[in-house]
Amino acid sequence: MSKHFQLISQQVSKGQAASTSQGCVNMSTARTSALLEMKADTSLRRGGNLFFQIAAIFFCFWGPTAFAVDQPNIGNIALSPTDRILVLAPHPDDEVLGAGGVIQQAVAQKLPIKVVFLTYGDSNQWSFFLYRRHPVVFPIAVENMGIVRHDEAINASHILGVGPQNLIFLGYPDFGTLNIWYYHWNKRPAYRSIMTRVTAVPYKGAYRFGAPYKGEEILGDLRSILREFKPTKIFVSHPADHNGDHLALYLYTRVALWDEGMEGSVQLYPYLIHYLAWPKPKGYHPEKDLTPPGAIDGQEIWKQYRLSASQMEGKRQALQAHKTQYFSSPKYLLSFVKFNELFGDFPPVRLRLNENVSIISGQKKFMTTTELPEELNEQERSAFVGVDWKSLRWESDNLIVTIGLSKPLAQDVEASIFFFGYNSKTPFGQMPKINVRLGVLSYSVYDQNKRLDQGVVKVARRPNDVTITVPLKLLGYPQKILTSAKTSLGNFPLDNASWVVVELQ
Repeated sequence: MSKHFQLISQQVSKGQAASTSQGCVNMSTARTSALLEMKADTSLRRGGNLFFQIAAIFFCFWGPTAFAVDQPNIGNIALSPTDRILVLAPHPDDEVLGAGGVIQQAVAQKLPIKVVFLTYGDSNQWSFFLYRRHPVVFPIAVENMGIVRHDEAINASHILGVGPQNLIFLGYPDFGTLNIWYYHWNKRPAYRSIMTRVTAVPYKGAYRFGAPYKGEEILGDLRSILREFKPTKIFVSHPADHNGDHLALYLYTRVALWDEGMEGSVQLYPYLIHYLAWPKPKGYHPEKDLTPPGAIDGQEIWKQYRLSASQMEGKRQALQAHKTQYFSSPKYLLSFVKFNELFGDFPPVRLRLNENVSIISGQKKFMTTTELPEELNEQERSAFVGVDWKSLRWESDNLIVTIGLSKPLAQDVEASIFFFGYNSKTPFGQMPKINVRLGVLSYSVYDQNKRLDQGVVKVARRPNDVTITVPLKLLGYPQKILTSAKTSLGNFPLDNASWVVVELQ
């Protein structure tokens, strides 16, 4: 077969697809139609209708399971005539990877749509090095690469059918928005970008040129967009994503929805992009489905959008329009051009006072050494410590959290547990941002970057789990809590437990 399928001529497509679909009663209609709208390269086309006849017989006998795994527990997403679609992308190209098919469908139905980019993607140095053939290190050169990615996003959106008037670029720092989430709120100074060395949005075409790199600024921009556009469906990055900007955008979006009183009235569809050993298989396999990663499958409510053949082709072309990224990682990007786009979210954990322990997952299979990513070196492999939630409990005036570890912490390996409280009566920027950092023998407690007395929380250790007792007073007497855990070797991240929302009822 050719490197990518091309759309067949309308006459052949209509005739062959119609006649074949009548005979294959057990096939998935969407999959059958899409497959029969595709054709092989020139060498196969010389066989004319014979190729289609053979393919039709093959599809009838083996059906869609010959190419993709059936996913009976995954519901389908449909867009209604009253929908208003908001796609939130951490970087240019994520909008195509996560929701390129949804975007095309919204355009086809003439639905109101906005695509918002959190960053200009200006810190992807490896891609820029390959694309420009020389290092991009000077701040002004990095900013210029941000403009390149901005222009690529416009070109890709044109392919998907979205005009530049429906694109919003916020311009916050690539590779810096999670750091802002952790440490740059309220009276803390603005974050300084590692690459551009600026502390405010430097792009004159951005949504708010000159906006400081602060958490409340990002939150304020998202709230303004929600108020003005009034979306009914939001497609956003996933809380289990291993990329910091992807995590951060989900978290800011969650808080913005709470602040605007829109939770429940807006449907949230998070898409996953960066996750260890996922997606499978890598490369261009439009005949297959995206399936949830095994480590979090069963913990979430998953839904999917089914793409037509033309939508898959449009998605592929839009990815190619992101030239800097496609040039360096075509195999990875094309891994997302499949029969479906996958969306999932963790349901909130609802706790009642003195209720029995609430198990969040407790079923995660920690990765073995042989399953770890190839890019880890020997030191990182030997130091790797997996982390996952085990239980939560609300007892008296305390939140009690237990996390599981694949093995005890070793030298230079740290576990961090985050607790961000939310109370509708207090601006989120003024609420405590608590981080408990665990070393081999000791631990420390921080509110953003301010070190607190160790005794404000209690820590109990066992070989493969840690229990932390946090007073609700320390969290600002929250109604909701955003919490997560991660392990790291120095500044290198090892594993993380997905962010979850805890509601105190």
